[in-house]
Amino acid sequence: MKNIKNIAIIAHVDHGKTTLVDQLLKASGTFRENEVVDICVMDSNDIERERGITILAKPTAIDYKDYRINILDTPGHADFGGEVERIMNMVDGVLLVVDAYEGTMPQTRFVLKKALEANVTPIVVVNKIDKDTARPEQVVDEVLDLFIELGANEEQLEFPVVYASAIRGTSSLNPDVTTQQETMQPILDMIIDHIPSPNVTLDGSLQFQPALLDYNDFVGRIGIGVVKRGTVKLNQNVTCVRVDGSFKQFRVAKIFGFIGLKRIEITEASAGDFVAIAGLPDISVGETVCEVGKEEALPLLRIDEPTLQMTFGVNTSPFVGREGKIITSRKIEERLRKETERDVSLKIAPNDSESFIVSGRGELHLSILIENMRREGFELQVSKPEVIIKEIDGNKYEPYEDVQIDIPEEYVGSVIEGLGNREGILENMHNQDGQVRLNYVLPSRGLIGFSTEFMTMTKGYGIINHTYKEYRKMTSGNVGERKLGVLVSMENGKSTAYALGQLEDRGIMFIEPGVDVYEGMIVGEHSHENDLAINVVKGKNLTNTRSAGKDHTVVLKRPRLMSLEYCLDYINRDELVEVTPQSVRLRKKVLNADERRKYKK
Repeated sequence: MKNIKNIAIIAHVDHGKTTLVDQLLKASGTFRENEVVDICVMDSNDIERERGITILAKPTAIDYKDYRINILDTPGHADFGGEVERIMNMVDGVLLVVDAYEGTMPQTRFVLKKALEANVTPIVVVNKIDKDTARPEQVVDEVLDLFIELGANEEQLEFPVVYASAIRGTSSLNPDVTTQQETMQPILDMIIDHIPSPNVTLDGSLQFQPALLDYNDFVGRIGIGVVKRGTVKLNQNVTCVRVDGSFKQFRVAKIFGFIGLKRIEITEASAGDFVAIAGLPDISVGETVCEVGKEEALPLLRIDEPTLQMTFGVNTSPFVGREGKIITSRKIEERLRKETERDVSLKIAPNDSESFIVSGRGELHLSILIENMRREGFELQVSKPEVIIKEIDGNKYEPYEDVQIDIPEEYVGSVIEGLGNREGILENMHNQDGQVRLNYVLPSRGLIGFSTEFMTMTKGYGIINHTYKEYRKMTSGNVGERKLGVLVSMENGKSTAYALGQLEDRGIMFIEPGVDVYEGMIVGEHSHENDLAINVVKGKNLTNTRSAGKDHTVVLKRPRLMSLEYCLDYINRDELVEVTPQSVRLRKKVLNADERRKYKK
């Protein structure tokens, strides 16, 4: 049997998982001496690089001493938590990465809970030990408390600890920062000494279960997982035991293995190997691939249900087709269907002939899909995200979330008031050196649109994290609607400095002079609760008399910058976000002002 170790790297978002994988790849000599390697080399997609987050779990492998170590870099965001859960089924151990200053965070708790439930062996890596504010001993105590709180058994509580600075490529077994050495060997040795080898049977009939999906235009859907038993060979005829228990025979068209950053074609794989298999166009997560005549299904994997939905529709604004090339509902549907091939947490249902209801795990999950589509040249319009309400025994149930907030002391009052209005329940409050940590349970509805308000309340000093908790009985009340009205353009044309200058006291503008606007487009936020139709294209009337007061140059306040996430958070139910490759605009569903008045009545 080959020497294999299968591990996943788990952590709260931004605690350094991907950077640590970079260093392990370099330390194991996976790259050639002269090979040029990016930082965060595992984050291969443009959006992952720009935002510094991992969206898709990615397998890689390194050879160290006589071992093949298969590593999965996992996402840290709650929206992609379903992947973390399924990955635990593929590995025998985890590296739990914790920031030496921030300590255990909501996502640390979430990913660790999944790991302990799956009964995998943990190793704790205290990262960013070189920070001036590092407090490694307290952080290890916090981690221990978290293990106890999550009901870890005695074996799991005996976890080994490594102290590292992934960004500098140093590590040691001692919390004293002066003992750090430029090597990742302590971590690699720890993996070999502590993580058990895969619990698999080499000689037996084949069992392979995909836990992740990928998609490729040439071979279709690809199932990624671990061979649990036996061997699989290229061109072999096998049976897939479907989720509903039915059988489907197919031929293995391709087998891919992983080494470093490369996906390599191989001819066979045996028990314990991380592989990707192609050949069945609709293979799904949790199904079992077996030898023909020896069908034995493995237990099904749980796939997280979507909790949030929004409508994706054809762009109906007067500017349709100006910037994007792909604007038909058929093309939008094709693209959404293709996304479901790769993403099991995404669901699509037709709404009407021009729009579709897309359900996902959260605002980040859906906004990344929209961002990818606009970069590919699509134009679309999307509605406000809404939580998915379930009906059980005639009662309505809605998703609730655990929310953890870290803020300076002076903002506590306004944050508590803000969450009180959104039906939040304060569970815990902890004050340390002028920093306050609040723990809340809140309906997911209450979180929609809250992050922008929260940033304003705390002047950008607050940190908010949340994870899905459970479905609870729905409370009444209109949680999460915006309080203030908006300024809506009543004319088509180009905005002028003259018009904007005269309207500044009405609220905050979202546009600058010289921007194309249309009737019904939202151009600013009103300072009162009602919407106001305004003319932003009005020019100054020129006369042939020279005025005594010389024309002063109009100095305008800076407009508020609106990112895609901010826009999705901001809109109300009667509004839409128009998304094109170059612009994100806000608009009313009904563009004409008179028709809007009738519609309201």
